Amino acid sequence: MPPVVLNERERQVLAAVIRSYIATAEPAGSRTVSKHFGLNVSPATVRNTMSDLEERGFLFHPHTSAGRIPTDKAYRVYVDELMSVSPVGKAQAQRLESEIQRGTATMESILRRAAQSLGVLAQELGVALGPRLDETILTRVELVRMSAERLMVVLSLKGGALRTIFIEVKGDIGDEALALVQSVLNERLGGLSLAEIRSSLGQRLRDTAATSAAGTPASRDLLNIFLQEREQLFDVPMAAEGDAVVLGQASVLADQPEFGDAGNMKRLLELTETRTKLAQVLRSRQAGPGNAGVQITIGAENGTALPGGLTLVTAEYSAGALSGVIGVIGPTRMPYEKVIALVSHTSSLVTGLLDG
Repeated sequence: MPPVVLNERERQVLAAVIRSYIATAEPAGSRTVSKHFGLNVSPATVRNTMSDLEERGFLFHPHTSAGRIPTDKAYRVYVDELMSVSPVGKAQAQRLESEIQRGTATMESILRRAAQSLGVLAQELGVALGPRLDETILTRVELVRMSAERLMVVLSLKGGALRTIFIEVKGDIGDEALALVQSVLNERLGGLSLAEIRSSLGQRLRDTAATSAAGTPASRDLLNIFLQEREQLFDVPMAAEGDAVVLGQASVLADQPEFGDAGNMKRLLELTETRTKLAQVLRSRQAGPGNAGVQITIGAENGTALPGGLTLVTAEYSAGALSGVIGVIGPTRMPYEKVIALVSHTSSLVTGLLDG
């Protein structure tokens, strides 16, 4: 796509119209733009510039209003050339970190909290896609004592990925018992995929946990924790792509005027209920040429992948050699500076947690 050439006044007026519309959801008039955005030109000059921008496809003139609203083309120029993204503020960064770290440390639970927290702060629909993990091979389990009642479980996966999970134990487990359990887990589970471990762990550890083969009551108790919590300890998104999609609350969009139309909300909910298509869209935004950093597709740029009038903002996160994406879906009338900063910061937080 050839670069868009706008003179300085056109750039200022276009940016002012977009910011006004994002803030108010009302078409921007020349008097409002002239008065509130410090352009130091008359309403008549602004009006003429807005007319020129409309002729070039950057603004749209609703027949019921004297003001203009931005087109997808305008938002694209705004995102690429006119806006400036600042880092997430300290309070929001602390809130995100606190919310995402709270609770269990499985990948799905971290992604669920991240999508939820990101969506609430951005006031858009948070969305995340888990890595394809079902066939990832476990190469080693390591148990590390953190305190008398807390252990760290380190799962080494083929390809170099690591997952770190903390478990609570009752009473002190001696070094000998800890080493024995680690040996049993590596002997029985090493070389299996995570999907195989989740489905067969009970059978593979049953004789060890139920007899004296593991040596001591403490080691048997620890193995029983692995049996009882296997769904969390070896948790992965299910094999179906649609099941790897994690969503925040769609209700955060309910107050936005774009979704006052029941038809628009219905189309969005249909997309979230049948998630296979959404998973395909998100999967296409993973690592590859041109896919680094934050990706933004606006309105018609999404083709038939999303209902009309929506923007998708995503960034990739990593978990060792594995990766997925996290971001938001919302109307094209989106506070892009705020949303892009939040999405970028959240992806970094998720990467830090999953890489351990």
